Amino acid sequence: MIFRPLALACACMLPAYSLCLADITPPMQNADQQISDFSLSGFGDRGKKTWDLNGKSADIFEETIRLKDIVGNMYGETENIKLTAKKGDFDKKENKMHLEDDVVITTSSGARLTTNSLDWDRKSNLVKTNDIVNIERKNMTGLAQGAVGQTDLKQVRLERDVKIDIALTEASKPQGDMSKNKLTITCDGPMSVDYEKNVARFSNNVRVDREGSQIYSDVMDVYFSQKSGQTQSAGDSAVMSSNIEKIVCKGNVKIVRGENVSYSDEAVYTMSDRKITLLGKPRLVIYSTEGMDAPSGN
Repeated sequence: MIFRPLALACACMLPAYSLCLADITPPMQNADQQISDFSLSGFGDRGKKTWDLNGKSADIFEETIRLKDIVGNMYGETENIKLTAKKGDFDKKENKMHLEDDVVITTSSGARLTTNSLDWDRKSNLVKTNDIVNIERKNMTGLAQGAVGQTDLKQVRLERDVKIDIALTEASKPQGDMSKNKLTITCDGPMSVDYEKNVARFSNNVRVDREGSQIYSDVMDVYFSQKSGQTQSAGDSAVMSSNIEKIVCKGNVKIVRGENVSYSDEAVYTMSDRKITLLGKPRLVIYSTEGMDAPSGN
């Protein structure tokens, strides 16, 4: 007798959802009901399942459902997304989820985000956190304080104290003494990455570190090449190559190579020819002790 009214009440509030409950126990800690093996599903056009939310246990209140050991899934046309967490609260009216403890997002295209807490808005397809974030996708790994982005991680903004490591492929590795397996880029933030447009933008006190050299600027755009022979379609981020095509630095650009320093308004570094082009009143400072002895009296 308890199960039926509860299911009907949820169905009235959430008409496109399917609610499955098991092992209803007497309410505790002011919860209306406590259950185990909780499952909530959402359906789109023609009855197609678009998302689900599962938990090993749930405390059901009037406005929220408190879950433990959460597994959520979103099923898209081109990509599926999985969210897991130790615990969280589901707002039945707003259709939003707050996740806490060991929060992980993984996508079928290989992206992964981990953090301690996360707000998931299913309606707007957005996730947000103010905690420390680790993010991985293809050849990029990142660490930052705070993030907001699409649930599928195709567009993400890291808010502040950003550090990104970009692994260089054989096609984009510099040669000679400057060669290195990765670039490390840091900035105060924000940093945004758009995998559909193949570009990442770093803002405020940007610094690139590579063996033997550093580049400083106000803003830096890193462009990735698209995989050859493939045409990018809407919603398909998998065609983004792991090769860096070029790096464009703007505003108070400073390039340090050993003791030599150059300054400019803008600099463009192309990976194909390992060439840096300085634009906007470039200036080069070369430090050398050769020929700097004091002249003789003769």
